[in-house]
Amino acid sequence: MFAAAFAALMAENPAEKTALLAQIDLAQCHAVADSPPVIPVITPGRPAKPALVPPASLPRRRNLGQAENRAALLHAFAHIEFNAINLALDAIYRFRDMPAQYYADWLQIAREEAYHFSLLREHLNSLGFDYGDFDAHNSLWEMAVRTDADVMARMALVPRILEARGLDAVPPIREKLAAVKDTRACEILDIILRDEIGHVRIGNHWYYWCCEQRGCEPIATFVALLRDYDAPVFRGTLNHLARLEAGFTTEEMALIESLKA
Repeated sequence: MFAAAFAALMAENPAEKTALLAQIDLAQCHAVADSPPVIPVITPGRPAKPALVPPASLPRRRNLGQAENRAALLHAFAHIEFNAINLALDAIYRFRDMPAQYYADWLQIAREEAYHFSLLREHLNSLGFDYGDFDAHNSLWEMAVRTDADVMARMALVPRILEARGLDAVPPIREKLAAVKDTRACEILDIILRDEIGHVRIGNHWYYWCCEQRGCEPIATFVALLRDYDAPVFRGTLNHLARLEAGFTTEEMALIESLKA
């Protein structure tokens, strides 16, 4: 399982990555006496494009009535989903000795992220663009690297912080796409929001599992991890209904709102 996840993680071509991911069968995986040690993955498998730039360098494209601006927005979502495939594969490969359900959960996430990426790429193609045509940033993977030594930190700061931002961001962006009558983009975002609630719920579950195993108080530990890992500050408005469905408590959401920039 770890070898299969690593092979998919390091595959550079999106089609190859998706094919290797589809071949992972947990029922057929078996223990190996001398498994290779876990290695840091500073750069996972990804195509040469898009070019990665600082987030502040990405242009703001407000007029979604223009196909190029709309494509740039959809490209940003596609890049997030591509990174999310790698994040899920890394969560399988990196963290050993977790319960079997943990690996089943993250394999499901990886496959759903790959499905989201394929939907977005297909719609990009219909607009005359492709993945790699616009610059992107690497913030999501950078947090994965920073949390690669501790599964509890990974669960706290990737699904519960960075991926949960999607729960907040999707509804207002969907409204803008609906205003320019991009029905297909709205349908895709509906699928993504539905599935991402489940993904964040899985991250919440395993974060609380880690806290229970270690005898940690979840809220205080979460605050400490935010500080210790210099997690990004919160902006915007929380999607309370989606976050509740994803397993956040009202206390946690009040805490998050108190920390917003």
